[in-house]
Amino acid sequence: MRDFYFYRDMSTPDLPIGFFDSGIGGISIWKEVIQLLPNESCMYLADSKNAPYGMQSKEDIIQFSIKNTEFLLNQNAKVIVVACNTATTNAIDVLRARYDIPFIGIEPAIKPAGLITKTKKIGILATKGTLNSTLFEQTSEKLDPQIEIIEQIGEGLVELIENGEIHSRETDHLLHQYLQPMIAQNIDALVLGCTHYPYLISKIKTILGNDIKIIDSGEAVARQTKKILMRNNQLNSNKNTKVTHRFYTNKKPDALKKLLDGYSVKVIKTDF
Repeated sequence: MRDFYFYRDMSTPDLPIGFFDSGIGGISIWKEVIQLLPNESCMYLADSKNAPYGMQSKEDIIQFSIKNTEFLLNQNAKVIVVACNTATTNAIDVLRARYDIPFIGIEPAIKPAGLITKTKKIGILATKGTLNSTLFEQTSEKLDPQIEIIEQIGEGLVELIENGEIHSRETDHLLHQYLQPMIAQNIDALVLGCTHYPYLISKIKTILGNDIKIIDSGEAVARQTKKILMRNNQLNSNKNTKVTHRFYTNKKPDALKKLLDGYSVKVIKTDF
């Protein structure tokens, strides 16, 4: 039986879009959404205390996702973007069955990579939780069987990004360790399967060079968010609306503020 969550009329266009992630990685998705939808207010929940989700059990990921969803619903979100690959691949089916609200998920962009590869070899850098998920397995099986997917768990990268150590020597070391074997196997596309990883794109490009295309899901998620809002008559087309962006975190608000430098937002430390 479906467990409906009761909230006020979600067809009101000026209600905010909700986002959640296991930390600050999903801000890369938020930036794509507000660039495409500048009239939309947003609120973002960073569950940094439990990051990275990729190292958690499926049961824990589902419980974290339920808790995050209910936080956003209590703040009157009209739609929820699950801005986390691991939460999407492990929990979004549960969320959609439990709550009567649209969810936009994020999956590794395997399909676009499969369409552009010439060498028939694509790499994916992702968390353990994403690579081991049923949804990722199902998506991968839909590719041309001649395409080889070279998987790499990005162990340690999320923690370094969460701690503000993007430009550290350890980050450089791990990226070389993870990417060099893929280069040696002749990949011509690299899929970033975690919303934290776009913050490393400049470093990744330095290692990969110009012949390997980097693919992430940000733009596709923004387009899908707009599509869902339009379908449900929830798109805010009023240019006179006062747009606000609120960011909630349960750990290290300074790391969040650093990534949001230059944006007009409110960062709130909260316990949840």
